[in-house]
This record gives sequence, structure tokens and C-alpha cells, in this order.
Amino acid sequence: MDGPRTDALRRRLLDPARWRPWEFVVWALAFALPWAMPSHALMVNEIAIVALFAMSLDLILGYTGIVSLGHAAFFGFGAYAAALFAKHVMPDPTVGLMVAVGLSAALGALASVTILRGSDLTRLMVTLGTALLLLELANKLDGLTGGADGLQGVVMGPVLGLFDFDLYGRTAAWYSLSVVLLLFLLMRRLVCSPFGATLKAIRDNRLRAMAVGIPVVSRMAVIYTVAAAVAGAAGALLAQTTGFASLDVLAFDRSADVLLMLVIGGVGWLYGGIAGAVVFKLLQDTLSSVTPQYWMFWIGLILVLLMLVGRERLLKPWKMFKR
Repeated sequence: MDGPRTDALRRRLLDPARWRPWEFVVWALAFALPWAMPSHALMVNEIAIVALFAMSLDLILGYTGIVSLGHAAFFGFGAYAAALFAKHVMPDPTVGLMVAVGLSAALGALASVTILRGSDLTRLMVTLGTALLLLELANKLDGLTGGADGLQGVVMGPVLGLFDFDLYGRTAAWYSLSVVLLLFLLMRRLVCSPFGATLKAIRDNRLRAMAVGIPVVSRMAVIYTVAAAVAGAAGALLAQTTGFASLDVLAFDRSADVLLMLVIGGVGWLYGGIAGAVVFKLLQDTLSSVTPQYWMFWIGLILVLLMLVGRERLLKPWKMFKR
């Protein structure tokens, strides 16, 4: 009896990791957009970056239940790390990306100590404080970071030594999409593994998870480190594809926006971060072109209606994709 039960459990656990036909279509369309709509390649690049950032927050919020108001700390740290590496060491984007990911992971491992104890309110304040500390540090070290003027003069080399960044942003879009797809596959495999199952157990009931022998503290530290590394990758992509890094990458607005994306798209589902990023950026672009001064008002109104009506009702068609 143990054999069939074990096999059934394994199939149930790994079923979300299987690719559905619609997923191939979605990713194919994403990679085709810079070619089919070259004038919107820069928008595609930006959406890919913020989608990766949203998925990194979903790892800790949606899958583990760790609330954060300062996730921009890792996004901005990765951006500055990649920009400084390109400016002072070497301009190779792939090497710079790996360096930024490694440094962001180290920062995440260090910061994970601060979120292992206390309530959700405590974690909100601690994560927000971490981001504010890095923001002020970047502002004061203007000789290194450029301060309020930003880090300028960042010139990136060709991707893999073959593909130069063009003015239309097509190379940047394909580069970012490739990194997003690779990290998406890794994150998906992670959350659909037995390790991911323990994260969901911690999210649902931490005390019960401890009672059944799950090492809650180490699991939280590991996933926080992984999420920091992914957020750092998103920040590095932004700095590399724009050739610029400023204090804006560490601002509170970054953390707030990515939370809004998860509110729109839903948590505990990696595609929720992608859907939320697409909707939020398209709304932002459309509304800011129509009402440049009041676009945040309309986004706020849409979010209020979303909460009043119920996101589950409005996004009911997406449920079929989560199965």
C-alpha cells in the first residue's frame, strides 16, 4: 500500500510543475513581441523585469507567508552591484548578472536574521528599515554611487559577446526575457518540490510545521536568501538594460508597486506576479499618457474596486490555468 500512496503523493506534488499547452503559447508570444512590435520592445523589457521582481516577492509572501515592505532593498542592491561591476571591473552582462545575484543572495542571507523572529508587523518594519538604510547609504556614498544624480557612464558589452544592445531595446528585451524564463523554471521547480511543500506548511501554520519536524528557521532563511537573489537579478537587469542606476531603485515606491502587482495577479502562484506586472505596467503607461497628473488616482480607484468586488470574481477565468 505504501508504494501506490507514495507514487500518488509524488504525482500530486509534481503536477503543478508540468507544463500546460497555454504556457508555451504565452512564452512564445512574449519572445515574439520585441520582433513583432519593435516600438514596444522597451516596454516588454520593463514588464519582464518587474515581473521577475514580483515573482521574487511571491516566494516569500505567497509561498512562505513572510510579509515585506522593503523588498526593493535587494532589487536596488542588485542594480548598483551590476552597474558598478560594469563600470569599474568589466562590462560583460552575464558575468555582471551573476555577481549581482551572488551579492544580493549574501545580503539576503544576512538580512534573513532579522525576519526569523517577531510578528508580521515587526517584519514589515524591519524590512522597511533595511531598505531605508540602504537608500540613505547609497545617497551618502555619492562618490561611489553618484548619490541623487545616479550612477552614470555605465556601458554594457554585448550579451555573450555576440548581441549588442540596440536603441530599440530588442536585445535588452530578449536578454531580460531569457533570464526571466530561466529563473522562472528554477523557482517553479523549487516551489513544486518537497522543499516548496514545507514552505506552504510554514505559511499555513508555523507552529504545526514545527511540531511535525520541519526546520522552520532554516527554511525561512533559505527562501529569503533565494528571493533576495532573484530580486537582485531583476535589479541587475534594469541597470544593465538602461545603463543607469539611481536612488529610485531603492525607493519605497518600488516595494509598494510590487505589492500592488501581487494584489492584482494573486499570490502563491508564480504566474500571478507575471499577470500583475503586465496589468499594472499597462495601466500605468495608459493612464499616465491620458492623465499625467492623476494616473495614481485611477490606479488606486481600480484597486479599491478590485477589493470591493473581489479579485477572485474578476479573475475567475485564470483559475482554469492554475490547475
